[in-house]
Amino acid sequence: MLATCLALALTASSAAPDTVVVCPDALRPALAPWLVLRERQGHGCVVVPAGSAEQIRARIRGAAGKSLRFVLLVGDAAPEPFGRPGATGVPTHYTASKVVSRFGGSATIAGDNWYADLDDDQLPDVAIGRLTADTPPQLGRIVAKVLAYERGLTPGNWLRRINLVAGLGGFGQLADAAIEATAKRLLSDGIPPAYATTVTYGSWRSPYCPDPRLFHAAALARFNEGCLFWVYMGHGRERVVDRVRAPDGTHHIFDVNDCGQLHCAAAPPIALLLCCSAGAFDERDDCLAEEMVAADQGPVATIAGSRVTMPYGTSVLGAEMLRVHFQERAGTLGELLLQAKRATMLRARDDTSSRAIDSLAAILNPASNDLAAERQEHVELFNLLGDPLLRLPRAADAKVIAPASVRAGSVLAVAGTSPIDGRAAIELVVRRDRLTFRPPERGRYETSDSARREFQETYERANDARLASCETATAGRQFEARLEVPRDASGPCHVRVFVQGEREVAVGSADVTIDEAQP
Repeated sequence: MLATCLALALTASSAAPDTVVVCPDALRPALAPWLVLRERQGHGCVVVPAGSAEQIRARIRGAAGKSLRFVLLVGDAAPEPFGRPGATGVPTHYTASKVVSRFGGSATIAGDNWYADLDDDQLPDVAIGRLTADTPPQLGRIVAKVLAYERGLTPGNWLRRINLVAGLGGFGQLADAAIEATAKRLLSDGIPPAYATTVTYGSWRSPYCPDPRLFHAAALARFNEGCLFWVYMGHGRERVVDRVRAPDGTHHIFDVNDCGQLHCAAAPPIALLLCCSAGAFDERDDCLAEEMVAADQGPVATIAGSRVTMPYGTSVLGAEMLRVHFQERAGTLGELLLQAKRATMLRARDDTSSRAIDSLAAILNPASNDLAAERQEHVELFNLLGDPLLRLPRAADAKVIAPASVRAGSVLAVAGTSPIDGRAAIELVVRRDRLTFRPPERGRYETSDSARREFQETYERANDARLASCETATAGRQFEARLEVPRDASGPCHVRVFVQGEREVAVGSADVTIDEAQP
């Protein structure tokens, strides 16, 4: 079977070459099933050998011409003698830092963006990603995970779920408050209301913080329940993310030793590590992002920074990734990051969200006004450790019809259409910057059993945006329902619908404002 796959993979494709694969000879047999899949999907793949960074760049530019859309680098970038017989490494490129280095970062940035820049303007022109395998068996496991993601996933509730884990900024009370407000805006504005989000936040004063002693378990549970994206925001290092700080000590969140505990029940998420150094794939020891992808039940891919990152540059790129995914609907993970990087530098920053993030930069770093230079360095800093041709699964679009406003204590009539038939979950939810209840104020940190229970109960309630819900079956791809609006509800809300079909799912939403109940 392996010989057949290899023979098929190395057969010249009839399709115009749109993909250059840089792969050391020792890893080519393990990559063969991936090549077969992509060729059958219509991609023309040209495989070139590794070498020095300059040789690789020349081979990429010369292999596919104007039809080039994707570049896949196969092999780790650890500092090894790449030209030796049997070597499995593919070197990365180092760019001098002008901004991040002034704030504790290294003098150079490791990144693969340089290979994807075909016209020397410091912006990628094609989608690029790297499978950081050290050995053929390890590459075989990563390839198998990619193939399973595209061929064998069961569409389900995970397709509409985005889980965010956030550490405390530690930049001071004012700066941390600004970061938290910006994160809420990103969640509210960047993710359509049809999607469900959870927040696990490492500030013990926040209603989104579980019992700090159980924060690690909560972060793992949010991964293992299955989601489209699992996002970490906060501080990080090469092999560990930051700890939760509370008056009774610090508490673990996640590190490389936890990768064996990743066992997603539904579908492996795409992990976005929006923090410092967790994507330092050129270090001799594998970084956190590498270890997560290498884990059998870890994420199918990660996007992570290779060196010290900064809140402003990271926030801009993160916001653009959300916008590209949900508004521009990029077809592959590599194209998502490509378009987000280009938009980070080229899109006008005159919308509400962009102005809010730029204002955050003024608070965090008033001494620097070269925001474009910081954004440019984050284009270099963040890399895709995964397959750039990975097809992004999407829910179909359902249409929801609901009145623009409804009185608290009354009945809300909802109707709509779905492109598929199935079970429809219809929910009235508060907007993401609101809660369904008034959370307790935590002026003091309590360690009693009742206080611990309150942490957990508040955390679970804060991540449940529903005011009312019901289930019904669609008939002829139509649905309708009546929801009882609580008498104490008020303010901006959404009706969201999730339809579970046999082979696909659909989501939709409509805005509704709840007026106060009549006396």
